[in-house]
Amino acid sequence: MKQITNTLLMVRPVAFRMNEQTAVNNYFQEDIKNTDVNKQAQKEFDDFVKKLNAAGIKTVVVNDVLEEDTPDSVFPNNWVSFHEDGNIAIYPMFAPNRRKERRLEYFAKLEEEGFKIRNIVDYTAAEEDDIFLEGTGSMILDRANQKAYCAISPRADEELLIEFCEDFEFTPVIFTANQSVGGKRKPIYHTNVMMCVAEEFAVICLDTIDNGKERKNVLKHLKADGKEIIAISESQMHEFAGNMLQVQGAGGKKYLVMSARAHAGLHKDQIEKIQKHCEILSSDLHMIETCGGGSARCMMAEVFLPKEA
Repeated sequence: MKQITNTLLMVRPVAFRMNEQTAVNNYFQEDIKNTDVNKQAQKEFDDFVKKLNAAGIKTVVVNDVLEEDTPDSVFPNNWVSFHEDGNIAIYPMFAPNRRKERRLEYFAKLEEEGFKIRNIVDYTAAEEDDIFLEGTGSMILDRANQKAYCAISPRADEELLIEFCEDFEFTPVIFTANQSVGGKRKPIYHTNVMMCVAEEFAVICLDTIDNGKERKNVLKHLKADGKEIIAISESQMHEFAGNMLQVQGAGGKKYLVMSARAHAGLHKDQIEKIQKHCEILSSDLHMIETCGGGSARCMMAEVFLPKEA
């Protein structure tokens, strides 16, 4: 199976703001009282899409709708994942207002683009039991080696993760990851803010895995699959330096996509290690990061679906 794709589904925001329902356990969010928040987020989104397209990365952009009041719609990777066998998974979401982001018309748009959908695997009934697994926010999928790395949190349930892994034939690599908030260690809301798995390397904040045995196990899996480990600090993670995604551009050229803030937070030696394997593509996402508590990776739902011959 392929680890990286050249096609991304992205959702242009229309009602972006800090989501009060997700702020309870997303410690990256800050509230900015400003009428231009949505306008600024739209500009950041549009500039980001332009940069991706200029590198030959294909984007299927859909517009959010105002009536639904979905402030986090710009982060579609949390509610859907697309797979090479034509399957789609849709996921149970912690915040009630994020559940309205799941829109089947987006799938019709992909079909119009020539992608084939075989089956939809729907995990959303778990919401009735307050059980959540927020897509490739909660799980870092090493598709090539069929492993799902997951930091258990209020938004990532262990039993549901195992069910997903059985359905999609992944091996679960389970651990806990914490960050310091007001002098206490609290669970990181999404695994994808503390790690990223690319074809030949992994960027990971090992300092968040407080349990030594769990840390060793994660490293063992990454090293067994030949990944070069690029370790980042907890302060770099807070600059979104773990929230990255490797994608393919024109002529098969590989890019590690991140925000300008994440890029600025990396040290010279870390940048050199990344650039041995691929180019860095970064874009300013300041408003989206500050109010939304998510960054570049969260904005890109990778499309691995097969195409019509």
